[in-house]
Amino acid sequence: MHLVSSSSSSSLLASSWTGRFPPSKAVTRASKFEANQERCCLGGDRGNAGDRGCSAENRGRRDLFLISLASSSSLVALSAASGKVKGSNPYNERRLLEQNRKIQEANSAPEDFPNFIREGFQVKVVISDGYVKCDSGLIYLDILVGKGDCPKDGQQVTFHYTGYNESGRRIDSTYLQDRPAKIRLGNKSLVPGFEEGIRDMRPGGKRRLIIPPELGPPVGPSTFFSAKQFEVFDVELLDVKDCQRRTIGFYSDVVCN
Repeated sequence: MHLVSSSSSSSLLASSWTGRFPPSKAVTRASKFEANQERCCLGGDRGNAGDRGCSAENRGRRDLFLISLASSSSLVALSAASGKVKGSNPYNERRLLEQNRKIQEANSAPEDFPNFIREGFQVKVVISDGYVKCDSGLIYLDILVGKGDCPKDGQQVTFHYTGYNESGRRIDSTYLQDRPAKIRLGNKSLVPGFEEGIRDMRPGGKRRLIIPPELGPPVGPSTFFSAKQFEVFDVELLDVKDCQRRTIGFYSDVVCN
């Protein structure tokens, strides 16, 4: 009914024009198109090929309009559903902290162990007031301050350590092997964050290191580390020794005493 009424009005306006100038081509074409549309909607002459084309064209336009309308409705529904899901799952830091503590208790994590809250690719480290944050991203806690001089490049450090992942699970320990590690500083034999953290320790000192991924160890099947995550090391510096290179004939080595 709406198309019929609109076509009649347009045809009437076009036929009642009495000015000096002929109607524009746009008006003429619009009148013809609307007249054709009226014939198509009313049935018209079924035997006319032009009318059949008109009917097919009209149905095509109607189908295209319905498809567009359905697509718009689907997008609106999808957008509403997305907003509803996002709002129904808020970030609850307290709940995540409680979950982390339960996991750490199950893994027998040491006292005052840090908490790591992950939200997507973002990680928040929750620590007590005694920790120190370095510009490099390293975080440490002095459990016991030792005595003597700090180690320097070229010197050999002897130390015990225990490594943990973010959930507080132990991944490595020299205590279990009953054999401390011995490494010379300055030759890139240690994890970057580990070497940075042990440089200003003193013999007899104990320190907890929280090493971010960018300062952490390499990952892969040949290591203890399977993902880019924070690592925690409890370190005990036992001794610091000077080292000298010794050459005997064609043989050369480094002696530390």
